[in-house]
Amino acid sequence: MKDMNINTTIPVLGPARIPSPLISQGLACDGKTRFMKDEYRISVDVRVDRVAGAKADEILSFEQAGPREKIYFDPSKLKCAVVTCGGLCPGLNDILRSLVLELYHVYGVKTIYGIRHGLQGFIHKFGHELIELNPQRVSGIQNTGGSMLGSSRGGQDIGEIVDCLERIGVGLLFMVGGDGTLMASKSIGDEILNRGLKISVVGIPKTIDNDIFLVSRSFGFDSAVDVATLAIKGAHNEAEAYPNGIGLIKLMGRYSGFLAATAALAQPDANFVLIPEEQILLHGENGLLAAIERRLALRKHAVIIVAEGAGQNFFEDKDIEHDASGNVKLKDIGLFLKSEISDYFKSKDIPISLKYIDPSYIIRSLPANANDSVFCGLLARDAVHAGMAGKTNLLISFWNNNYVHVPMDASAGRRKKMDPSGRLWQSVLESTGQNSLFNGC
Repeated sequence: MKDMNINTTIPVLGPARIPSPLISQGLACDGKTRFMKDEYRISVDVRVDRVAGAKADEILSFEQAGPREKIYFDPSKLKCAVVTCGGLCPGLNDILRSLVLELYHVYGVKTIYGIRHGLQGFIHKFGHELIELNPQRVSGIQNTGGSMLGSSRGGQDIGEIVDCLERIGVGLLFMVGGDGTLMASKSIGDEILNRGLKISVVGIPKTIDNDIFLVSRSFGFDSAVDVATLAIKGAHNEAEAYPNGIGLIKLMGRYSGFLAATAALAQPDANFVLIPEEQILLHGENGLLAAIERRLALRKHAVIIVAEGAGQNFFEDKDIEHDASGNVKLKDIGLFLKSEISDYFKSKDIPISLKYIDPSYIIRSLPANANDSVFCGLLARDAVHAGMAGKTNLLISFWNNNYVHVPMDASAGRRKKMDPSGRLWQSVLESTGQNSLFNGC
């Protein structure tokens, strides 16, 4: 990370001169303050050997998140808005609830708009009405899945979005979403700066895939692992119950295999784990199909986990399509493998019992588990602290066990991937014993 060309400076709308409403709560019993200062920094690279001997101003670091003693916005005059975009994810309602409670009760902001159905909600032609958010409106929503605001995919005109913000008088906008949303957030923030407006834009990263750059953990991931382990248990039970039983589970992970790898370690019943970061060898002595055959001969059952973005090399480039957000529409590797495995054993006249499980839409639409719910609350509160201080064009990240401010410029448009030589993936290889599928041994 040290050599990366990253600017970690957080833009601000102007000087923060208003005493924070949190001042009355600002001192702990030992006299220490709870307030953060912009000088408090978290090193980007945790490796000591990479920062040892470097001067403080030479060490790449992030601004630490948390409440500031002085804020920029006058809470009695401020209007806020929040929007959720992209795919559903456990924890969206927890984020919304915590944002509203923090703004309303802690800072005294009484006007909070919920933007319906993602970026469409800013555009007049879609006809989505604003929702007035308050503590009563968000009461209990953390117990339900999805997003009370709804969502949508697809880009909208950035100018029209900023026009809407101006028209309704919003001074602070919270955008909750994945990589596409962060790209849109950056564009909105840039347009706001170009117009010379005093509107803060704060992003809260959301992705079950856990693949947002400079974000070590995203909300919803822990919940997804919980549900994924249930699918693995079910696949294993099905496979064991029948002669030559095979359980095939497809999990989320367009470009990164974090969910597949973590779930495989949490529920170590899988014999093969396939991820986007490693190319799959299908045929031949060291290929997946032959490996499954050897596994069945030895143990009479097998369990396979495949991330949705794995094995895309098996499909023709000419068939590439894009969704409304501009993302490449992945080919269904799960159904492809189901067909290939069935055909392989049929050609060898070996009877199998193959069960295919795709729990994706169940995972993403469920409520958050306890760990994610707590995590969402912490992210949301720090998003409010940052926005009220007048900081803008940033996202709230969890990095090196601290909550930090990451400039959107540094993260948007980049993607985090699992290191095939790192501890997580090497642990999966040790757990499954599948090394030969990738190194040709």
